[in-house]
Amino acid sequence: MNARVRDTLLVAGSANLDFVVRASHVPAPGETVLGRDFATFPGGKGANQAVACARAGDVRTRMLLALGNDSFAASLEDSLEGACVELQVVRSALPTGTAFICLSDDAENAITVAPGANAALRGDELSSLHEVSHLLLQLETPLEAVTAFALAARAAGVQVVLNAAPARALPTELLRSVDVLIVNEGELAALTGHNGTVNECLAQLDVPCVVVTLGARGCCARQGGEFFLQPGFKVQAVDTTAAGDTFCGALAAALCRQLPMADALRHASAASALTCTRLGAQSSIPAWEEVQALLQDPAAVHSPQAVAALAAYCGFG
Repeated sequence: MNARVRDTLLVAGSANLDFVVRASHVPAPGETVLGRDFATFPGGKGANQAVACARAGDVRTRMLLALGNDSFAASLEDSLEGACVELQVVRSALPTGTAFICLSDDAENAITVAPGANAALRGDELSSLHEVSHLLLQLETPLEAVTAFALAARAAGVQVVLNAAPARALPTELLRSVDVLIVNEGELAALTGHNGTVNECLAQLDVPCVVVTLGARGCCARQGGEFFLQPGFKVQAVDTTAAGDTFCGALAAALCRQLPMADALRHASAASALTCTRLGAQSSIPAWEEVQALLQDPAAVHSPQAVAALAAYCGFG
């Protein structure tokens, strides 16, 4: 009998409709800022990452998500299906999740999320995992559900990838079920309770592989006893919304295709950089061909000096 083929990437997580206002700057507490352009975009960490997975190459992508019975849900379903994501939708009496985003002229943002239907996931909704290679999770759905999904995947021999965002304390049983943990610097510090260098914080985590995103600087990873450094790609940033989600989805897809970690980081970093060059969340996620064009550009080759600078920033060596 032939061995079972695991060629599917499953994302379980959130979906929100993003309400975006552009303004000169993100308001400080108590400050009112007069905005300019307004638009809505399909978003949510889980949905963004699913779209990034589906656009990252030849990877079949499924998503488990919860939506309300409203017009916002239709917009999200259209966007995901348009990206060739196969959907398993849990219907909820709660309204579809929303996010309110202020986008400043220097491409920074401030985001407030109203979870709505995302809170309806319980943890027992996973369908068959027979064809699933990797399960990608985030923390915009109930922590109990995320933990249950991870435990079920681990028991089924599925690789668990967790983007620990938004930052929060994680139960030990969840961390023990994670194969690849993806965090930014703030999330890394919150998770470890340590404010030292990236290298010092990585030493606090007992996870097989930890990937740390560093904004425009790039990213680094520790896989077993081996370390990887990937400087960022220089682009003219317009909107950083979904840059981190694009990184997570593209990385998970690369791992599903069994790319070596160094190559996976390079692909994910390039996809993330391109996302910053256009507005919106899912609407900004690049296609496979765009990422390949950037990777093949001679100007995208990083110098040894750039790698050394990133190593010094992370506290390696």
